[in-house]
Amino acid sequence: MTFLPVTVLILIFCFAAAAVWWAGTRLPRYVVALSDKTGLGQGFAGMLVLGGITSLPELATATTAAAIGAPLLAMNDVLGSAAFNILLLALADMMLGPRPLTSVVARPVTLIQGVSGMMVLALIIAGITADGHAPTGGSFIWPGLIFVAAVAAIKIADRAERRPMWQVIGRPERVFSEAVKQGDIGWHRLLGWLALLAIIILAAGATLAATATQIADQTGMGNNLMGFLFVSAATSMPELSAIIGAIRHKRYELAIGEVFGSNLFNFALILVIHIVASSPPVLELAGPFEAMAALLALLMSGVFVLGLVERRDRTIFRMGEDSIAVIAVYAAGLAFLLAVSPGK
Repeated sequence: MTFLPVTVLILIFCFAAAAVWWAGTRLPRYVVALSDKTGLGQGFAGMLVLGGITSLPELATATTAAAIGAPLLAMNDVLGSAAFNILLLALADMMLGPRPLTSVVARPVTLIQGVSGMMVLALIIAGITADGHAPTGGSFIWPGLIFVAAVAAIKIADRAERRPMWQVIGRPERVFSEAVKQGDIGWHRLLGWLALLAIIILAAGATLAATATQIADQTGMGNNLMGFLFVSAATSMPELSAIIGAIRHKRYELAIGEVFGSNLFNFALILVIHIVASSPPVLELAGPFEAMAALLALLMSGVFVLGLVERRDRTIFRMGEDSIAVIAVYAAGLAFLLAVSPGK
């Protein structure tokens, strides 16, 4: 692939992105069926199953890019995907119509997922600003802390899903989110399709990483901007299709849980990047660009969590005020990152 021209690489990149999209659009149906069969809550099923599977492109990208000597491409894909996933949730708000998405979801588990993701992002920023150094533990301390925090967040969300915390009075989701009944899908077919879709997403994700690295090298774009903007958008195709599918099925908690869960899985990949990369530790290589990218994802998550707490029902252009604020924050952050990108 080293000698392929840029146009061919772009075609391969687009084909892999299309494969990721195709598989992602079919995931929500089977995750909903799994949730119904096992009794998992929508929020936790979205985080653990749907979020885990849709994070496979980032897993493939992280391992592939780190193995071929481009750990910053993998790092910026993780951070770019975190921000892009929140952006997709804001854009999907337009599909709901009469009410903002955050006004029809009131389960505490979604708030726990969002706040947990913000705390992990704060750890990432701390690791970057410390250049990966720590008094004890060597270079593994920060990636290890990030991994443990992400896994702990998933466990806490599971515990929150299984026990009542508070009851919301006048829940609008009872009106707007009556679940569409899925046809009875047998266990063999259910698990077979989940495995097949996961394999397609994983293979396409590896292809995205390999072609993106070549495109960045040949165009001079740089791994920072290529990873944050283009690779993250491509590897977020499963999240986009899964969000759309969940909202169409009126599974709103599933959609939000998918985004927050996918981000937590992605953050855990920083340890994978650290282990696979043969270059210096990725957090030592990271700089102001990566710190600002993580801060952007943290701010966008914070806006959405505030929307979940406030639950205002006012819409502008068929979107909640929080979704519009998320889009504005992303646009401002992207403009800043474009200005400071080392690849410029």
